[in-house]
Amino acid sequence: MALDSVAAFRERRDEALTFIKEHTDFRPDYLIILGTGLGQLADEIDVLDSISYADIPHFPVSTVESHAGRLLFGELGGKNVVAMQGRFHYYEGYSMQQIAFPIRVLKALGTGTLLVSNACGGLNTNFRRGDIMLINDHINMLGDNPLIGPNDDDLGPRFPDMSQPYTESLLDLAETVALEKGIKMHEGVYLALSGPTLETKAEYRYLGLIGADVVGMSTVPEVITAVHMGMDVMGISVITDECFPDALEAVDIEDVLEAAEMAQPKMTQVIIGVLERL
Repeated sequence: MALDSVAAFRERRDEALTFIKEHTDFRPDYLIILGTGLGQLADEIDVLDSISYADIPHFPVSTVESHAGRLLFGELGGKNVVAMQGRFHYYEGYSMQQIAFPIRVLKALGTGTLLVSNACGGLNTNFRRGDIMLINDHINMLGDNPLIGPNDDDLGPRFPDMSQPYTESLLDLAETVALEKGIKMHEGVYLALSGPTLETKAEYRYLGLIGADVVGMSTVPEVITAVHMGMDVMGISVITDECFPDALEAVDIEDVLEAAEMAQPKMTQVIIGVLERL
């Protein structure tokens, strides 16, 4: 989607919104985005309706392995949720505005809170493959931003504050859930790069020096979009590989999916526990 007028964006959003409303009466309060290899949380949702991305006007379509490409409407942790079973990445060739579009549409449908997950590489030497990390801040090194272009003042301000993009009360709640359930959960900074290549030893060394605990290729555009619209946000990263420059090993997608599967039960318990307590 090119950087076009506010009127053109609203027309696209409203067409997508109308289609969704014609295909489900369900109205979710919470939006969950499931990252690479993390689609199994969907199995815990009491699904009432499902819509393929490909059927929704102007929606991008997932092209990455393990991303099913569906909106799932139902109940999880006693709350009304919509889950994006599969997300969109900058490296797939989508614009930032296309990546932001589903969040815009689902906010208009009524969601007020974003719970986002991702698979990532661990830079912090205290982290291990299969661990999970609660995101308390991020660094945007994608080289782009979903808010570039005309601003729709009805959605949010031209210059949104990002001093606390991840809602403190949700972070506290997630920490409480993890503690109660005996789940080891780190907390730290997520850094986003465009991908699709993984990083070199020198790049990993540099990213650690500037304050990143994990590195990935997603999440930040969705979070910026949600914050712009005043949504509450919580994010959890699953560490699928250890990015230690002095002991770096080659990684392929099968390794990532295997590690994500190891960590999914922990992430799932935390997200459900948070929803139950909201």
